[in-house]
Amino acid sequence: MTDPSAAIRLTRLPSGLTVVTERMERVETVSLGAYVAAGTRNEAAEVNGISHFLEHMAFKGTARRSAAAIAEEIEAVGGQINAYTAREQTAFYVKVLKEDLALGADIIGDILTHSTFDPEELERERGVILQEIGQANDTPDDIVFDHFQETAYPGQPMGRPVLGREFIIRALRRDAFVEYMRRHYTTASTVVAAAGNLEHDRVVDLVARHFADLPSAPPPPAEPGRYSGGEFREARDLDQVHIVLGFPSVSYADPGFYATMLLATVLGGGMSSRLFQEVREKRGLVYSIYAFTAPALDGGLFGIYAGTGESEAAELMPVTLDELLKVQRDLTETELARARAQVKAGLLMSLESTGSRCEQLARQLQVFGRIVPTGETVAKINAVTIADVQRAAARQFRERPTLAALGPAGRVPAVPAIAGRLAA
Repeated sequence: MTDPSAAIRLTRLPSGLTVVTERMERVETVSLGAYVAAGTRNEAAEVNGISHFLEHMAFKGTARRSAAAIAEEIEAVGGQINAYTAREQTAFYVKVLKEDLALGADIIGDILTHSTFDPEELERERGVILQEIGQANDTPDDIVFDHFQETAYPGQPMGRPVLGREFIIRALRRDAFVEYMRRHYTTASTVVAAAGNLEHDRVVDLVARHFADLPSAPPPPAEPGRYSGGEFREARDLDQVHIVLGFPSVSYADPGFYATMLLATVLGGGMSSRLFQEVREKRGLVYSIYAFTAPALDGGLFGIYAGTGESEAAELMPVTLDELLKVQRDLTETELARARAQVKAGLLMSLESTGSRCEQLARQLQVFGRIVPTGETVAKINAVTIADVQRAAARQFRERPTLAALGPAGRVPAVPAIAGRLAA
């Protein structure tokens, strides 16, 4: 299976592990990562936060390497190693000079297949995770998104925080990590992607050798997300109230996906966007306001974040809601063209990064089951019409909203009032 560009090649090993590469001849580096289709939404309630904790623990020692050795070996060749956890994916990746690719593949394979979860390291890292949770709780423009997610998807994996909850993190024991990794870190759920100055066949040989001990049993399915919506408020003694207003939205595979991306850009995707111009520039109600999409495999969220003063909060929401109504009946081709240019530029600029290319290749395979050519994506963006964007707005903004507000939120309208104004 080969991408039309001929630079992208894909191999499925007999074990079931997928290896995909993109050759970029004009760079001197290679990025390689293991992208596991398991994250917060794959966790049972009693182990919420284990995906993120495990991401940390992967760097804390293997059967062959201590935590210090992992860092020292990669930095001895000037390389970089990192990881992240999301709701549907956990990733471990390196960036090295092209001649050090073998070392990068060895280390990533080692931490995924031979992590020891040393009890002393586990206790030390438990303290780090608890500090991270505390820091998030002390950062209102960060933690408000956790409250938003939980209100949109109450009592289910899609609504739980990526970092987990303090009492759960304190209770997690070594056997929980071993079992979670055995069930979810399998060849069927993992894509190894590499991009840069490389040879595909050599990458395949390295992956076959260093990931040979990855389990091959199929992982358990994730629980479907069930949007509910509603309202969360927490009064805090803050100078600003932090607000996230959102609605149920589309999945990656939905035909309206690109129209929804462009809708977010038109409304709050930059300094020229409607919300920035109307709310900040004309009225001075906020310092920060933007719109975002959060697609998933089986649904998604569309949201708007704003941080405003207590006295400005009463005016902020009606002005914002009016923009959500206006875009459904009044959108110009000039605005849409500008949004298209922003989205396409973001896509094409990301192709210049070997790390971004790895992530895109893996995500496309895990979402669509194939590599989506860049030309196909650009064509779909170009094909979006004004009517498509307005249909996307009408489809979402008539659903039950989700509101999360943190700070002096007494003047922020309630969800029934918000829904009523949007239905008028």
